[in-house]
Amino acid sequence: MVINTNTAASSGARQLNESSAMLAKSLSRLSSGSKIGSPDDDAAGSAVSLRFDAQLNRVAAANTNVTNAVSFSQTQDGFLGKVAKALDRMSELSVLSQDVTKTDTDRGLYNTEFGKLGTYINDLATKDFNGVSLFSSTALNVTTDSDAHTIAMTGVNLGASTYTTANSSTVDTSAHAVTALANVKLAINQLATDRSTVGANVSVLQSYSSQLGVLKDNLGAANSRIKDVDVAVESTQYARYNILVQSGTAMLAQANSLPQSALRLLG
Repeated sequence: MVINTNTAASSGARQLNESSAMLAKSLSRLSSGSKIGSPDDDAAGSAVSLRFDAQLNRVAAANTNVTNAVSFSQTQDGFLGKVAKALDRMSELSVLSQDVTKTDTDRGLYNTEFGKLGTYINDLATKDFNGVSLFSSTALNVTTDSDAHTIAMTGVNLGASTYTTANSSTVDTSAHAVTALANVKLAINQLATDRSTVGANVSVLQSYSSQLGVLKDNLGAANSRIKDVDVAVESTQYARYNILVQSGTAMLAQANSLPQSALRLLG
């Protein structure tokens, strides 16, 4: 029996320290919800999770860009719907001006409304969305994934000659009304094509948005498996380490009392 070196106490203290460290780590995991409190918990998993987190943020940003582009296109279509009504009325006025029972004075009244509608369409052609022109022939490149790949969103130009020719027509005479009708019909045909283009833009953008949503869910699930704590499993570990700490503390106290037995030999 020795007094200076208590190997039982040293061993008990070491194991108690280990159990206490594991208990603290388990408590940290349960309180934070993450099983990677620091890179040394899972070096490889920490690195992979870091990349997943960054990609998830980029996916969210790309989806924001796509949904903003959808809003842009929907705004375009809203204005084009108003243009459609204006052109419908202009075509109606063109036909009314060809009525043989009307005088040029009557046609002048029709022409006033016709001109106002043309000015209205010209004004819509200058509208913008957050400082970006709504009606330009230039295609807009929309980011569609976390690597910033893009698709071209086909532009719609209300300032095209087909529209401006119709808008600048007149119905002040029967002959002018015939020409105006032909011009407005061409503009209506162009408008039908342009609205179809906008509809196609919205359709494909919504598909990309849905795809990004699925990707985000899958990346989030993969990331969760790496860094999120399983509460049921960790609770079991916590209970285990808690018992080990309590029993280790009791046993260390016992180990520390063993040298006192030597005093009996001296008595």
